[in-house]
Amino acid sequence: MLRAGRRLAEAGFRTVLYRRPGRPLPPSVDGPWEWPRHERADRIDRRGEAALTVAPMWGVSAAPGRPGRLGRGGPWELEVRDIEAAYGAERTLHVSLEEFARTRSSLEETRERLREGGVPSRLLGERLRAERSAGEVEAFHAAYREFRAFDRPNVLHLFATFRPNARFGAEFPEAVQVGPLRPGRPVSPAHGRRRGGTREWVWYASPASAGAIAPEVVRALRAARPPVRLAIRSPRPLPDLPASGSVRILTDPMPAPRWRRRFGAAELRIVTGSRTLLEAIELGGPFLYFNGVLGSGNRRRGHRPEKIQALLEEARRLGVSRALRRDLADFARGRRITDVVARAARRADGWRKFPTFRTRAFPPPYDEAGDLLVAVARRLARSPGDAPGVVARVRADSQA
Repeated sequence: MLRAGRRLAEAGFRTVLYRRPGRPLPPSVDGPWEWPRHERADRIDRRGEAALTVAPMWGVSAAPGRPGRLGRGGPWELEVRDIEAAYGAERTLHVSLEEFARTRSSLEETRERLREGGVPSRLLGERLRAERSAGEVEAFHAAYREFRAFDRPNVLHLFATFRPNARFGAEFPEAVQVGPLRPGRPVSPAHGRRRGGTREWVWYASPASAGAIAPEVVRALRAARPPVRLAIRSPRPLPDLPASGSVRILTDPMPAPRWRRRFGAAELRIVTGSRTLLEAIELGGPFLYFNGVLGSGNRRRGHRPEKIQALLEEARRLGVSRALRRDLADFARGRRITDVVARAARRADGWRKFPTFRTRAFPPPYDEAGDLLVAVARRLARSPGDAPGVVARVRADSQA
């Protein structure tokens, strides 16, 4: 959201955070973020001929209430109502930023729900057939369409990903698949910069299950030569770590510029989710990905693995070695942690020349979500009375 606002502000658009009087902001909105240039307002001050809003998953966060189960409106419902009342629905275009790389068909989502729920691989096919026969796939399809608000003609749903999923696009033609939103404000990398004769890795350890693999990471790095210092940025303490003077856990808030410098100077970055993954890709150089695990032992399985799976599929197309792809996949699943960390520290095999993950899977401006966002805002400025028409054209062009 902040990157989207920054792109619009840089392009010269007036950006406003509007909240009705007396309504506190939802939790975490006003966190310690690097805000783009913007105004804050508790009333609509109409200066233009049209309005463009940006929200995360509009169908959940901003859609109006409706009758029936789970029908409560989103936390920005009233603000959306005010904006449309001021400008009119025909002059209001809502951009919905959907979850990164979450572009699976209903059948694929049903299979993933079973896998993450703990169904063993050998039973997945049988269970999936049973779920399909029971109507679960159709039920997911109907619920997804409803709660993503695909029926709203003035809502543009942007699904950023590394490469389009044709099955997802055919099933949900309203969904506009685009390339990732660039992180912005990059720090020039300084890979391998020495601090007192050591190398440094950084780990953004936000998943609650990071503690499950942290002891193995530390043990592997203690044996590395030259030594490797590990800085772990975590919202919580990590218990049961092996004693090591080369590990520092950073739990206190850190100014963003300081973190960017440290992140950019690291020899290797362990990242999570989408933001730090995209930042690592933008900087270049080696990284590992860990978004959390469920279960233990042989039943340990990755949590929400769609981002690393999409990246690994892109790596296969780029000709990245099988050994490196296996290391990335296993670390994300919480497997072979000691072996993978040791190989990365030694720069063994594919780690010696880590690939650059930059592809052109979409035509401009669909190749970068920020570019498309600015292009849509400019189209709306040229046709301020036809927000649904702008949305329809962007959808059609994305399917061409």
